[in-house]
Amino acid sequence: MDLQVAEGQIAVLLGGNGAGKTTMLRAISNLLAIEGGALSRGSIEFNGERVDGLRADRMVARGLVHVMEGRHCFAHLTVHENLLAGAHTRADRGEVDATLERIYGYFPRLRECRSSRAALVSGGEQQMCAIGRGLMARPSFVLLDEPSMGLAPRVVAEVFDIVSRLNQQEGMTFLIAEQNAAVALKHAHACFVVEDGRVILQGSGDEFAADPRIQQAYLGGRSGNGFNYLEAARARGLGPLGAH
Repeated sequence: MDLQVAEGQIAVLLGGNGAGKTTMLRAISNLLAIEGGALSRGSIEFNGERVDGLRADRMVARGLVHVMEGRHCFAHLTVHENLLAGAHTRADRGEVDATLERIYGYFPRLRECRSSRAALVSGGEQQMCAIGRGLMARPSFVLLDEPSMGLAPRVVAEVFDIVSRLNQQEGMTFLIAEQNAAVALKHAHACFVVEDGRVILQGSGDEFAADPRIQQAYLGGRSGNGFNYLEAARARGLGPLGAH
């Protein structure tokens, strides 16, 4: 894959299961090793510096946070304690408290359930907790892996609205791996379609949403989610390697 995410963008990786979206995010955050993987060639740059040799914790220190698929909240801790865990690298308690209040401002439902164990709150609240925990590190760039998975449409819309507010109000950059293209395109500045480990199509969110050929491709029935990605690439005059 070859792609760039500009500062201040919400960029979306679209693709079916097994397309390579999660692998790409783990490569960027240097978490491939947790499943025995490794970067075999190429390079990854963040803020103009090559970072593929850095440990994952050093990436967090530089401002990049990865909210992984499946939420991974600490089940035995309260929501409040989960959020504080995201600030474990920060020493100034006053600044941590200020960040915590800011997170509660974006996610008022977390304030309401702050004393509940994470295992006992809803899936949507767990997803908000996972995102909020990542934000406690004060990142400038957030990787989100399948934030809509297993959530009701109303909650998905709420989560993406908060992502959009963070982008607009704080200039936070996002790269989101997502199968729910319909909701993702409402907020995306840039979109990359991934198939078989390659970027086969790219464009702006407005282009994807407005192009009737792309819309028709959503009815193609590929990968079980109603979007024939290769058909979409051909509709825009691109072969499998036409975008990079």
